[in-house]
Amino acid sequence: MEFMSDLQHGLDEQKPSLFELLSEQQLAGLIPPSLRYLLAVATHRRPRYLLRVLNSFDELYALLMLAVERHYLQTYGGGFTENFYGLKRERVLRIKGGEAPRASRAAPTLMRETLRLKERDIWKNLAIMVGLPYLKRKLDESYDIHVPQASILGPQYNRNTLPPNATLRERIIFYYKWFLRNVYPSINAAYYFSLLAFNLAYLFDNTKYSSPFLWLVGTRVRRMGQADYRAIALAEQTPVAPNPRPGNRPGQANSIWHPTNFVTIIYPRLLSSLRLLLPTSIFALKFLEWWHASDFARQLSRKATEGLELPPPIVSGMPITKHPNTKSGNGSQKLENQPRPSQSLPTNTVSLSSAPPQQPTSSPPSPPSAPAPFIQAQKPSPPISATTNLPILTVPPPTPQTSSLCPICLAAIQTPTSAQTGYVFCYTCIFKWVDGVHERQEAFMAHGSGEERWGEDDEDEFESQDEDAERAVGRQGKWENGKGRCAVTGRRVLGGTEGLRRVMI
Repeated sequence: MEFMSDLQHGLDEQKPSLFELLSEQQLAGLIPPSLRYLLAVATHRRPRYLLRVLNSFDELYALLMLAVERHYLQTYGGGFTENFYGLKRERVLRIKGGEAPRASRAAPTLMRETLRLKERDIWKNLAIMVGLPYLKRKLDESYDIHVPQASILGPQYNRNTLPPNATLRERIIFYYKWFLRNVYPSINAAYYFSLLAFNLAYLFDNTKYSSPFLWLVGTRVRRMGQADYRAIALAEQTPVAPNPRPGNRPGQANSIWHPTNFVTIIYPRLLSSLRLLLPTSIFALKFLEWWHASDFARQLSRKATEGLELPPPIVSGMPITKHPNTKSGNGSQKLENQPRPSQSLPTNTVSLSSAPPQQPTSSPPSPPSAPAPFIQAQKPSPPISATTNLPILTVPPPTPQTSSLCPICLAAIQTPTSAQTGYVFCYTCIFKWVDGVHERQEAFMAHGSGEERWGEDDEDEFESQDEDAERAVGRQGKWENGKGRCAVTGRRVLGGTEGLRRVMI
C-alpha cells in the first residue's frame, strides 16, 4: 500500500499504512467482548457481587477507557492500542498542504511540540474514541432487540402505539423505538459508507485522514519517531518526591497511600503497565481459544464426567421420583424406592443416568392383576403462586417424542427461543405467553376448552352454581394465567419479554 502512494507523492516515513490502522481498530474492537466474557465467567461464580457490574458493563468500560485513553493521549500522544502499534495522534497544520517537511527534518523536537495535542484536542479525540463507540454499541444492542421483535411478531401484534394519555417516559420510549426502526438503519449505512470512502481515499493518498471523525476534529494518525521516544523516556522518569512539610512524621510523605504520591507516581505507573498487560492478555486469549477448539480439551472433560450421574429434572406440579441408586446413611442402597414393574416414571422426566429397563426373555408373562377400584392415577397438581396463593396455568412439559415441538402450540418450533428455565418455544408463542395475551391463556381464563388437565377441577363448581353467571366471570380471581412466567414450569421470567433469548441452531 505504501508503494502505491509513493509512486505519486514520494516517501512519507511517518505515514502508517492502511493495514496498520485496520489492525489497530480490530484490536481495539476485540477488547470489550473479551473483558465482558471474562466478567461473565466470574459472575457465574460470584453472582451476588458481580451481577450488577455485568449489567452495567458498557458504562463502566466507557469510564475505564476514558481514564486510560486520556492518560495515553497526554503521555504518549496516542491511544492505548495505537501505542501498541507505535502510532500517535497529532494536529494538522493550517497551512497549504498541511505539511512542513523542511521544518520536520531540521527541528523534529520543535515540530513535535507544535503538533502535539492540546487539552482541547485531547477531549475532542476522547469523544470519538470513547463516546462514539459507546453510543454505537448501545444503539446496535437496542436495534437487535426491538426491530427483530416487531418483524417476527408481525403487524397483527403491534404494541408500538402511543396511548392517548402517555407519560413523558412512554413518549420517549415510543419515539426511540420509531427512530430505531425507521431512521437508524440509514444512519448506520451512512456511517459505514463514510468509513469506506475515507479508507479508499487514504489508501490512494488523496486525504490525510483515515476516518471522517478524525477529519472533523482536525487530527491525523502518524508513526512515532525518535523525538517521540526521547520525550516519552523523559516523561517516564520517576519524578522527585515533594519535600515533607514541617510537622510531618518521618516517612509520612513517602507512603504510597499519600495523595500526592498516588496521583503523581502510582496512578501513572499503573496505567503505563497496561502496555505490558496487553500483549500478555493476547497470548492468554489465543491459548484459551486453542484449548477450547482442540480435541484434547474435549477428551479431558469427557474423562472427568464419566462417573457423573445426572438426576432427572424436576418440574413443578409433577410427582418427584427418587433415584434408585440413592444411598442411605450406612452405605447400603435403598431398593424400596425403586419403581415396581406396574409403576412407570412420569413422561415429562428423562433420566440421563439410569439404564433402560430390561425386558424379560425366559419367564412367562404374569397374569393380569385384579382391578383395584380404590387406586386412582395421581393427577398432576398445578404450581401455586407464592404471592396470590392461586394456581398457575401451565402447559404439559415436552416428552422425548415431542421434544422438537413447541410446548404451547404443539407445532414445529419456529424461531427457537428459550426461557430462563431452559425450555425452548416458538418466539411468538412464548412472547405472547409471557405478555399474558396468548390464545390458550385467554381461552382458559374465559373457561373455554383446551386445557384438559386443569379444566376438570372447575367443572364441579360450575355445576353446583349458576352456570351462566360463572361462565361470564370465567376463572378470573381463581387462577393466574401465567403472565410473566415460564409456560412449562410456572416460574417467573426475570425481565419479562426482555429476558427471552433466541437460540441459534
